[in-house]
Amino acid sequence: MVIATARQEVEGSLLDAAERLLVDRGYAGISTRVVAKEAGVNHGLVHYYFGSMENLLFQVLERFTDRLIERQRAMYATDAPFLDKWRTAMRFLGEDLAAGYPKVWLELQAMAWNRPEFRARVARVNAAWRAVLTEAFENAMRGYGLDRNRFPVDAMVSLVMTFNQGVQLEQLLDVDDGHAALLAMIDRWLASLESNGQPRRRSKR
Repeated sequence: MVIATARQEVEGSLLDAAERLLVDRGYAGISTRVVAKEAGVNHGLVHYYFGSMENLLFQVLERFTDRLIERQRAMYATDAPFLDKWRTAMRFLGEDLAAGYPKVWLELQAMAWNRPEFRARVARVNAAWRAVLTEAFENAMRGYGLDRNRFPVDAMVSLVMTFNQGVQLEQLLDVDDGHAALLAMIDRWLASLESNGQPRRRSKR
């Protein structure tokens, strides 16, 4: 329908505008009028379509996250060795930093620190990432034959998630001391696991 298409175009313009502004200014520098001006629409449409500025911003984060998770799942679903997947995932960190995702993610987390009503939406984004890594790590660790008592999957997932956010947070501040050395250390450990035999491929269902 023409009406539905017009609405989708306006919503898409507002989401795109809010995404750019979150990356460039942060949520504290955004207002309804600023977003509407960036999108080229009437400012009343922000509340008409999204209910509130906060809902618009969280939809930006959720849309951005969905795009990256789709990419991540496709990468982990390939038959490449896990070491190659890990290296690709680490390259994605740099690409996502350039695209502004960590800025958007951290800005919305900061908003939720003082607004408990938004914490559930932050938690859902966190859980979506955790699910992707849990599936990938379950398969890799099973194939490598790692001791699951010594290396619980949920602990490894938490380690990598907090590691990723820590690296990106520091890089947003132009700090990268020790990052290359840390990545090289992890790469060597995974390479040593690979040398003991490729992880078994996930069985086709």
